[in-house]
Amino acid sequence: MPKKKQPKTPHTDAQRKTGDWNPLWNTFAEWDPEFLEAYLRLRNVPIENGPLPKKIKELILVAINAATTHLYAPGVRRHIRNALQHGATREEILEAIELTTVLGIHSSNIAIPILAEELAERAKKGPAKKRLGKI
Repeated sequence: MPKKKQPKTPHTDAQRKTGDWNPLWNTFAEWDPEFLEAYLRLRNVPIENGPLPKKIKELILVAINAATTHLYAPGVRRHIRNALQHGATREEILEAIELTTVLGIHSSNIAIPILAEELAERAKKGPAKKRLGKI
């Protein structure tokens, strides 16, 4: 039986290189690479384009992942890290989390401990700790 030709996956390959990779996508990449490719192509349209700065987009993604209807802790962590890398402050991330609590207080239950951990980890690494304010 001839081996099935692997589809080209430029969006998947590019996403892996960014470091903004959800480990759950590994299974999709193995089982249905065409689906993952189509999903990442769609997902990345607003992330790669548009007038909003990357920091604002990451704050929105923190809120989406922390929302009571989603509560996806790995996504909260990944997007908090990304927001910090794009210059977000603790106060800005905290406000994004607080705005999400209108759906339910559970948003803060998952997101605040993650924010504290990420800020502590970032503070250990050096000079950026002054910009983040008191932890």
